[in-house]
Amino acid sequence: MSATRFLAGFIVGGAIGAITGILLAPKSGAETRAMLADSAKDAMKKADATVKEIQSKADDVVSDLQKKGDEIKEKLQGLINQQKEETAQ
Repeated sequence: MSATRFLAGFIVGGAIGAITGILLAPKSGAETRAMLADSAKDAMKKADATVKEIQSKADDVVSDLQKKGDEIKEKLQGLINQQKEETAQ
């Protein structure tokens, strides 16, 4: 599952939950607007935290891949140098 699809589902789920809450517990217009504003703020905070978590994990994966790439490069260079030395002898 891609991060984009997850985030979209997360936001849609939050919106559905907020709407359901409004329909099941009717209040005055001012109270409803305040509740909607709070729900929207909470959804944005959760979405922001999720994005930051995904970004952190992606950064970790990229860092690991770079390290592994450097290790493979060093091993290949060592094998090339060894082959050159054997061929020179």
